[in-house]
Amino acid sequence: MNLVIVGTQWGDEGKGKIIDFLAKDADIVVRYQGGNNAGHTVVLNGKKFILHLIPSGILHPGKKCIIGNGVVIDPEYLLEEIDYLKKNGISLNNRLIISENANVIFPYHRLLDKLSEAESKKGKIGTTTRGIGPSYADKSGRLGIRMIDLLDKEILLEKLEKNLKIKNFIIEKYYNDKPFNKKKLLEDYLSYGNKLRNYIKNTSVLINNAVKSKKNILFEGAQGTMLDVDFGTYPYVTSSNTIAAGACTGTGIPPTFINKVIGVAKAYITRVGAGPFPTELPEESNRFLRDKGNEYGSTTGRPRRCGWFDAVVVRHSKMINGIESLAITKLDVLTGLKEINICIGYKYKNKILKEFPNDLRILKELQPIYKRVDGWLEDISNLKKYDSLPDNTKRYLEQITKLTGLKISIISLGSDREQTLVLDKGIWKL
Repeated sequence: MNLVIVGTQWGDEGKGKIIDFLAKDADIVVRYQGGNNAGHTVVLNGKKFILHLIPSGILHPGKKCIIGNGVVIDPEYLLEEIDYLKKNGISLNNRLIISENANVIFPYHRLLDKLSEAESKKGKIGTTTRGIGPSYADKSGRLGIRMIDLLDKEILLEKLEKNLKIKNFIIEKYYNDKPFNKKKLLEDYLSYGNKLRNYIKNTSVLINNAVKSKKNILFEGAQGTMLDVDFGTYPYVTSSNTIAAGACTGTGIPPTFINKVIGVAKAYITRVGAGPFPTELPEESNRFLRDKGNEYGSTTGRPRRCGWFDAVVVRHSKMINGIESLAITKLDVLTGLKEINICIGYKYKNKILKEFPNDLRILKELQPIYKRVDGWLEDISNLKKYDSLPDNTKRYLEQITKLTGLKISIISLGSDREQTLVLDKGIWKL
C-alpha cells in the first residue's frame, strides 16, 4: 500500500503529527521534496520533536526513513538533526537512508537567498533564507551538486570550481559581498560526505523493490498545495512541487504505484510569509487563533497569519492532488468561539467565483463569501469517540465535508499522538 500525505493549504497544516500517527502501520516513510525550510512537529509522551529533513516516522522504532532525491539537503543541518535524535535516544542505524541524487545546499545558496530577499523591498516572497530556492535553481540549471558528489574529491572540486566562478562573480560584483573560499568549502563538504557516507544510497531502487514486496510506504511532503511552484499562489510559493505528483518525481516511483492520497487541512487556515490570503482575519481575531494555536513557524519562529477555513482552497487541492479524504487538525483551537465562518466562494467585482483564481490581481481584490455556523464552548481535546463531540462541532465538520466533497478520515484534537480520532479504519487498505 502506497499512501501520500499532502497539505491542502499553505503549509503548517499539522502534517507532522498525521504522518507520525500513520507511521505506526507503515514499513517505510519517505520524504519527497523541500528542504530544512519546513518543520514537522511531533509530540511524543509530552516531549516535542521538531524535524526539518528526517521523516517524522523516525520516532517509531524499527521504521525505515528515506530522504528522497526531490529533497535539497543542507548536510551541516542534517548532521545536527541526526545528532539531536541520537541524543534523545532515537536509533538511526540501518533506518535512515539518503538519496545519492538529492541536491546539496551550500553556504553560497543561503547567502544568495538572503541577499535576494533583502533586495526585493516591495516583492518579498518571505523565504526562510535557508538557500532552498537557489539550490533548486542550480538543480534545474544543471549546476547542482548532489549527495553522491560529496563522496568523490575530484568530482566535488570540479563542480565547486564551476559553481564558484559564477556565484562569486554575482556575490562580489552585483551584491558587493565577500566571495567564498574554494578550499574551505571543499574540506567542509568532503567532511560532511564522509560522516554521511553510510546513509547515502540509490533510494529509487530501494523504494521500488519495497513496492514490489508489498510493503506499506508512507510518502510525506513539506509545505502545502498552495505553495506548489506550479499550482500555488505564484510567485509567493516554495521552489518545488509540494503536490502528490511530487512523490513520483521526488522518489523515482511511477504514478501508477500511488494507491491513495490523504489531504491534511487545519480546521482554520494559516500562512507564513508574503502572498495573497483571501480569508485572513483582522489582527485582533488573528491574534486569538495565533496565540491559542501556537501559530509560530517551527523553522523560523515567525508569527503565522490566520484565517477562516477556505473550502475553495481545499477543493482546489482536492482536484490537483486526487485527494480521497481529509485529516482535520487543530479542531480543538476553535473551542470557545460562538460563531465560526467557512469560506464558500469569492466575490470579484460583479462575479461570484467558485474556483481558486491564478491571477494575482484578482486575488488581491476579491472578497470571501462566508457561511456562518455556530461554535462550541466544550473542551474536546481529550475525547476518544466521534459521537462524544458536541453537536455544533459535528455540524461544523459536516459542513466541511459538504463544501469540499471530501469525507473526513482523521481528526486531531491536540498535539499528542493520543489526541486523535480515526473515522476510517481502512486507511491502509486498498
